[in-house]
This record gives sequence, structure tokens and C-alpha cells, in this order.
Amino acid sequence: MARWRRIRHLAAGLHLHRRTVRFRLTALYCCFFFPSGVALVAITYVLIVLLQHPTDQTVVHRALGRGHESTSTSSNPGTTVHLAIVGHSIGLDTGEFVVGASILLAAMICTSVILGWFASGRVLRPLRVMTTTTRMISERNLHERLALSGPDDELKDLGDTIDGLLDRLEAAFDSQRRFVANASHELRTPLMLSQTLLQVALADPAVTVSSLRAACQEAVDAGNDQAQIIDALLTLARSQRGLDEREPVDLSSVVSDAVNTLEPSAASRGLTVHTSLDQVTVAGDTRLLYRLASNLIDNAIRYNITRGRIDVELSSGATETTLTVTNTGPLVPPDRAGRLTEPFQRADLDRTVGSNGLGLGLSIVADIARAHGASLSVRARTEGGLTVTVGFGKPSGRLSTS
Repeated sequence: MARWRRIRHLAAGLHLHRRTVRFRLTALYCCFFFPSGVALVAITYVLIVLLQHPTDQTVVHRALGRGHESTSTSSNPGTTVHLAIVGHSIGLDTGEFVVGASILLAAMICTSVILGWFASGRVLRPLRVMTTTTRMISERNLHERLALSGPDDELKDLGDTIDGLLDRLEAAFDSQRRFVANASHELRTPLMLSQTLLQVALADPAVTVSSLRAACQEAVDAGNDQAQIIDALLTLARSQRGLDEREPVDLSSVVSDAVNTLEPSAASRGLTVHTSLDQVTVAGDTRLLYRLASNLIDNAIRYNITRGRIDVELSSGATETTLTVTNTGPLVPPDRAGRLTEPFQRADLDRTVGSNGLGLGLSIVADIARAHGASLSVRARTEGGLTVTVGFGKPSGRLSTS
């Protein structure tokens, strides 16, 4: 039993208890070597037998490729004498030859197993390094990379691919951490505000019905802000999950509805809205596309100047359908424009919920565009404001303009 346990421990150390790639490569190498060795031994045995029995000249000549001469005549009698001399000079018993060749073949097979095992281990060493390093990487050390060196072969390509995956995972984890931290702050602010309003009203010994009513109304407004944040977060989560089904959507009608809904808000701020909409359809989700269009227009309204302008253009080209929303507004640093698609990022750096929104508008637009396979471009205008363009790729069809 002790010897059997030692054998099992040795097999476990060599990974023989499972069919590893190294084991399969070694077995494949031996499978190629064994038939070759057997064939070589068989050919050698046949030649020895022929050399020791040269009287049948037909067999000898055929074995040597001399043709189909008859058994009674030989074109070269000296050949028979020479073969006979060679055959008798060997003086090797066939039985001894078989035993010796079998021992030699077994030794060569064992040697091939050892050499194949170490050769395959050397070839697969980068894979073991990648496996060990990848197992040690967690969310706490996502900055580490494999960084394989050596020839530019398939294994290095695999290592570089894993490093690229780790880069994307690190970016995703960082974005998630920022999102959770910002969401916690945004949800805590209206909650603490409503709680403070009610505590102050209840602690006032001279509280009146009107003052208590005013405090309750402010608490309700704070609760509405909370509801808006939660609704935006749910929409963001839904768009990040992707689309289960797609259906033809009249994008021009969706954008027109969003403009008509938000035009009174733009008019109250003295803003002028200009639209230019081609009639096209895209494949997607109607509610998410409406949210995309309304968020773009609402963002253009909120971050604008008095008596400013908003241009909404939906154009269909041969290869792409684009929705572009341009607005006048304050100057936005070009390096900050690209970060506006991240959650809770605002151009004015004001983190309070109010007229300037939640800071989720463009991040929701980015995720909805990504779910529809569309591109998103946010560019700061030199004269102030933003130009946001969503490209939906080649349109799936056109609607009648009548």
C-alpha cells in the first residue's frame, strides 16, 4: 500500500492523473515513434533473412530490385556468390536478433517518452506561466499583466490577448467603482435633505400647519429627485444588459416625438429648436431609442444659454444613419467632453440634483447606443456647447416621405 501511494503521489506530481496537453503530446510523439521503430526492425529482419538464405535468386533479385529473372539463370553469377559470403559472414541467429531488437526498441521507446515529456514541457512552459499568473490576478491586482517575452508566435499572441482582456476588465472595474461611489452620493443627498427638513419641522416648538406643509412639500420634492435618479439608474442598467430582441423602429417618428415633448421646456428658456429629419428605420428597441433622443435633446436644453439654439438632424446616407444634436452653450474643455459619457459627470461640475440634471443623460445615451451597435461622438464646439452624433450604421430601410 505504501508503494502504491508513492506511485500515485508521483503520478499526481507529473499530472498523470488527468489528460493534460503535455501528456497528450508525449503520447502522440510515442504513437508516431513506435510504428516507425517496429517497421525499421521488420525491414532489418527481412533483409537479414534474405542475406542468410541467398539460394533463391528470384527472391534475392526481387528484393534488390533486379527484375523478374528466372530461378535457373542469373545475369550476374557473382552476385549470388557475394550475397552468400555476406550472409554467412553475418552469422546471426534470427531468434537472437528478434530478442535484441525488441530490447533495443523498448529502450528507445522509453527514451522517446522521457524526451517527449521534457520537450513538450519546455514548449508548454509559457502556458504554465500564463495559467499561474492569471490565477493570482484578482480584482485587487488587476494592474498586473502577463507581459510574455520571446518569439512572436501563437503563445505570445495568446498572452497579449489575455493582457488586452485584463486591460478591459480593469477599466470596467474602475468604472463600476466610480459608478457605485457616485450613485451612493447622489442617492444620499436627497435622502438626507428630506430627513433634515422633517426633523427641523418636528423640532420647532412653534411649528404651524403651513410651515409643516411647506417642509413636507420640500421632502416630497427631494423624494421626486430620488425617484428620477433610481429611474435613470434602472434605464442605465437595462441598456447595459443589451437587447434581447430587435424590431423595425421608425427613428424619425421617435425623434419627432421627443422634440415635440421637450419643445415647451426649450421655449420656456427662450431656446429655438431647428429640426431636419429624414424618414428612416433602424432595428432596435422603441423605448430605449426614445430615451436616447429625449436625453440628447434634454441635455442640449439644460446646458445652453439664454436665447440659444438647438439643431436636431437625422440624416440617412448610403452606409450610415446619423442623429446629430448641436446646441449653443458655455465653453466645455475638449478633454472634459469625452468624460461626459461617464455616469454622474457634468460639464459644470455641480453635483447637486436640480436644473442641470443628474449627470446620467449622456451615459445612458452611450449605453443605449452601444446596445444598438451604434457609435457615439461627443465634441466640444469652439464657440461653446456640444455636438453629439450617434451613428447607427447602414439603415435597414426607408419609409415613404408622402
